Amino acid sequence: MTLTHTKKPMISSFYAYLTRLRWIKRWGLKRNALEENVMEHSWEVAVIAHTLALIKNRYFNGALDANAIAVAALYHDITEVITGDLPTPIKYHSHAIHKAYKKIEQQAQAELLNLLPDALKVDFKAFIFQDELPEADKQLIKAADKISAFLKCQAELKAGNLEFELAAQHLAKIIADSELDEVKFFMETFAPSCKLTLDGLMSTH
Repeated sequence: MTLTHTKKPMISSFYAYLTRLRWIKRWGLKRNALEENVMEHSWEVAVIAHTLALIKNRYFNGALDANAIAVAALYHDITEVITGDLPTPIKYHSHAIHKAYKKIEQQAQAELLNLLPDALKVDFKAFIFQDELPEADKQLIKAADKISAFLKCQAELKAGNLEFELAAQHLAKIIADSELDEVKFFMETFAPSCKLTLDGLMSTH
Protein backbone atom coordinates (compact mmCIF):
# COMPACT_ATOMS: atom_id res chain seq x y z
CA MET A 1 0.00 0.00 0.00
CA THR A 2 1.40 3.38 -0.99
CA LEU A 3 0.89 6.28 1.37
CA THR A 4 0.25 9.65 -0.19
CA HIS A 5 0.55 13.10 1.34
CA THR A 6 -2.65 15.10 1.35
CA LYS A 7 -0.78 18.35 1.84
CA LYS A 8 2.15 19.57 -0.20
CA PRO A 9 5.16 20.30 2.04
CA MET A 10 6.34 23.89 2.25
CA ILE A 11 9.48 24.96 0.45
CA SER A 12 12.05 26.00 3.07
CA SER A 13 15.29 27.87 2.50
CA PHE A 14 16.65 26.90 5.94
CA TYR A 15 19.14 24.35 4.62
CA ALA A 16 20.12 26.63 1.74
CA TYR A 17 21.14 29.19 4.35
CA LEU A 18 23.15 26.57 6.26
CA THR A 19 25.17 25.66 3.17
CA ARG A 20 26.25 29.28 2.86
CA LEU A 21 28.17 29.08 6.14
CA ARG A 22 31.10 27.92 4.01
CA TRP A 23 31.31 31.42 2.53
CA ILE A 24 31.46 33.23 5.89
CA LYS A 25 35.11 33.86 6.67
CA ARG A 26 36.39 34.04 10.24
CA TRP A 27 39.14 36.27 11.67
CA GLY A 28 38.27 39.04 9.21
CA LEU A 29 40.44 41.70 10.86
CA LYS A 30 43.60 39.62 10.62
CA ARG A 31 45.84 38.52 7.78
CA ASN A 32 45.31 34.78 7.50
CA ALA A 33 47.84 32.28 6.20
CA LEU A 34 45.16 29.59 6.47
CA GLU A 35 41.65 30.83 5.82
CA GLU A 36 38.88 29.38 7.95
CA ASN A 37 35.15 29.53 7.31
CA VAL A 38 32.28 29.16 9.77
CA MET A 39 31.27 25.73 8.44
CA GLU A 40 34.76 24.33 9.11
CA HIS A 41 34.87 25.97 12.52
CA SER A 42 31.46 24.61 13.48
CA TRP A 43 32.53 21.05 12.69
CA GLU A 44 35.69 21.43 14.78
CA VAL A 45 33.79 22.91 17.72
CA ALA A 46 31.28 20.04 17.50
CA VAL A 47 33.91 17.30 17.66
CA ILE A 48 35.81 19.04 20.46
CA ALA A 49 32.60 19.59 22.47
CA HIS A 50 31.64 15.95 21.92
CA THR A 51 35.04 14.84 23.19
CA LEU A 52 34.87 17.16 26.20
CA ALA A 53 31.49 15.69 27.14
CA LEU A 54 32.79 12.14 26.87
CA ILE A 55 35.84 13.04 28.98
CA LYS A 56 33.52 14.57 31.57
CA ASN A 57 31.40 11.41 31.67
CA ARG A 58 34.25 8.89 31.74
CA TYR A 59 36.73 10.63 34.02
CA PHE A 60 34.87 13.21 36.09
CA ASN A 61 31.53 11.61 37.00
CA GLY A 62 29.53 13.49 34.39
CA ALA A 63 26.16 12.50 33.00
CA LEU A 64 26.04 14.63 29.86
CA ASP A 65 24.39 13.79 26.54
CA ALA A 66 27.52 14.01 24.38
CA ASN A 67 25.58 13.50 21.15
CA ALA A 68 23.13 16.31 21.92
CA ILE A 69 26.03 18.61 22.78
CA ALA A 70 27.76 17.79 19.50
CA VAL A 71 24.63 18.61 17.51
CA ALA A 72 24.10 21.87 19.40
CA ALA A 73 27.72 22.83 18.74
CA LEU A 74 27.21 22.31 15.00
CA TYR A 75 24.62 25.09 15.13
CA HIS A 76 26.37 27.42 17.59
CA ASP A 77 27.29 30.04 14.96
CA ILE A 78 24.31 29.54 12.65
CA THR A 79 23.20 33.19 12.88
CA GLU A 80 26.43 34.30 11.23
CA VAL A 81 24.97 33.25 7.89
CA ILE A 82 22.86 36.41 8.29
CA THR A 83 25.02 38.64 10.51
CA GLY A 84 28.44 37.61 9.23
CA ASP A 85 31.31 36.94 11.63
CA LEU A 86 31.72 39.99 13.84
CA PRO A 87 35.30 39.89 15.18
CA THR A 88 35.55 39.51 18.97
CA PRO A 89 37.42 42.82 19.54
CA ILE A 90 34.50 44.67 17.92
CA LYS A 91 31.75 42.56 19.49
CA TYR A 92 33.05 43.29 23.00
CA HIS A 93 34.46 46.76 22.34
CA SER A 94 31.75 48.35 24.48
CA HIS A 95 28.60 47.40 26.35
CA ALA A 96 26.49 49.32 23.81
CA ILE A 97 27.97 47.48 20.83
CA HIS A 98 27.60 44.09 22.53
CA LYS A 99 24.00 44.82 23.48
CA ALA A 100 23.18 45.95 19.94
CA TYR A 101 24.83 42.84 18.47
CA LYS A 102 22.80 40.58 20.78
CA LYS A 103 19.60 42.18 19.48
CA ILE A 104 20.70 41.61 15.89
CA GLU A 105 21.64 38.03 16.74
CA GLN A 106 18.25 37.38 18.36
CA GLN A 107 16.48 38.75 15.30
CA ALA A 108 18.58 36.48 13.06
CA GLN A 109 17.71 33.51 15.29
CA ALA A 110 13.99 34.26 14.96
CA GLU A 111 14.25 34.64 11.18
CA LEU A 112 16.06 31.31 10.80
CA LEU A 113 13.57 29.50 13.02
CA ASN A 114 10.68 30.88 10.99
CA LEU A 115 12.16 29.37 7.83
CA LEU A 116 11.41 25.88 9.15
CA PRO A 117 8.18 23.91 8.74
CA ASP A 118 6.05 24.32 11.85
CA ALA A 119 6.42 20.70 13.00
CA LEU A 120 10.24 21.02 13.02
CA LYS A 121 10.48 24.32 14.88
CA VAL A 122 10.23 22.68 18.29
CA ASP A 123 13.16 20.39 17.41
CA PHE A 124 15.43 23.16 16.16
CA LYS A 125 14.54 25.92 18.62
CA ALA A 126 17.14 24.99 21.27
CA PHE A 127 19.85 24.62 18.61
CA ILE A 128 19.10 28.06 17.17
CA PHE A 129 18.31 29.85 20.47
CA GLN A 130 21.25 28.43 22.38
CA ASP A 131 20.57 30.47 25.51
CA GLU A 132 17.88 27.84 26.17
CA LEU A 133 20.40 24.98 26.35
CA PRO A 134 21.31 23.46 29.74
CA GLU A 135 24.05 25.49 31.42
CA ALA A 136 26.51 22.57 31.40
CA ASP A 137 26.03 22.15 27.64
CA LYS A 138 26.61 25.85 27.00
CA GLN A 139 29.78 25.77 29.11
CA LEU A 140 31.23 22.90 27.11
CA ILE A 141 30.37 24.43 23.75
CA LYS A 142 31.92 27.74 24.81
CA ALA A 143 35.06 25.92 25.98
CA ALA A 144 35.23 23.98 22.71
CA ASP A 145 34.88 27.26 20.80
CA LYS A 146 37.87 28.72 22.68
CA ILE A 147 39.96 25.58 22.11
CA SER A 148 39.14 25.63 18.40
CA ALA A 149 40.18 29.28 18.19
CA PHE A 150 43.40 28.53 20.07
CA LEU A 151 44.27 25.68 17.71
CA LYS A 152 43.63 28.00 14.76
CA CYS A 153 46.05 30.52 16.27
CA GLN A 154 48.64 27.80 16.75
CA ALA A 155 48.29 26.73 13.12
CA GLU A 156 48.81 30.34 12.00
CA LEU A 157 51.90 30.73 14.18
CA LYS A 158 53.25 27.45 12.83
CA ALA A 159 52.82 28.92 9.34
CA GLY A 160 54.97 31.87 10.42
CA ASN A 161 52.10 34.33 10.78
CA LEU A 162 52.78 36.42 13.90
CA GLU A 163 49.47 38.25 13.37
CA PHE A 164 47.94 35.66 15.72
CA GLU A 165 50.55 35.81 18.49
CA LEU A 166 48.61 37.98 20.96
CA ALA A 167 45.34 36.18 20.23
CA ALA A 168 47.05 32.85 20.98
CA GLN A 169 48.36 34.18 24.30
CA HIS A 170 44.96 35.55 25.26
CA LEU A 171 43.16 32.30 24.42
CA ALA A 172 45.81 30.21 26.17
CA LYS A 173 45.16 32.17 29.38
CA ILE A 174 41.38 31.78 29.09
CA ILE A 175 41.75 28.02 28.59
CA ALA A 176 44.31 27.68 31.39
CA ASP A 177 41.97 29.53 33.76
CA SER A 178 39.05 27.22 32.97
CA GLU A 179 37.62 25.42 35.97
CA LEU A 180 36.48 22.49 33.81
CA ASP A 181 38.61 19.41 34.42
CA GLU A 182 37.70 18.05 31.01
CA VAL A 183 39.25 21.11 29.37
CA LYS A 184 42.56 20.56 31.13
CA PHE A 185 42.42 16.86 30.22
CA PHE A 186 41.80 17.68 26.56
CA MET A 187 44.62 20.22 26.39
CA GLU A 188 47.10 17.86 28.02
CA THR A 189 46.04 14.80 26.02
CA PHE A 190 45.08 16.02 22.55
CA ALA A 191 46.36 19.54 21.97
CA PRO A 192 50.15 18.94 21.97
CA SER A 193 50.14 16.70 18.89
CA CYS A 194 48.25 19.34 16.89
CA LYS A 195 51.60 21.11 16.49
CA LEU A 196 53.15 18.15 14.68
CA THR A 197 53.56 17.71 10.95
CA LEU A 198 52.08 14.66 9.21
CA ASP A 199 55.51 12.96 9.31
CA GLY A 200 55.76 13.80 13.00
CA LEU A 201 52.32 12.30 13.67
CA MET A 202 53.14 9.10 11.79
CA SER A 203 56.44 8.68 13.61
CA THR A 204 54.64 8.62 16.97
CA HIS A 205 52.72 5.42 16.13
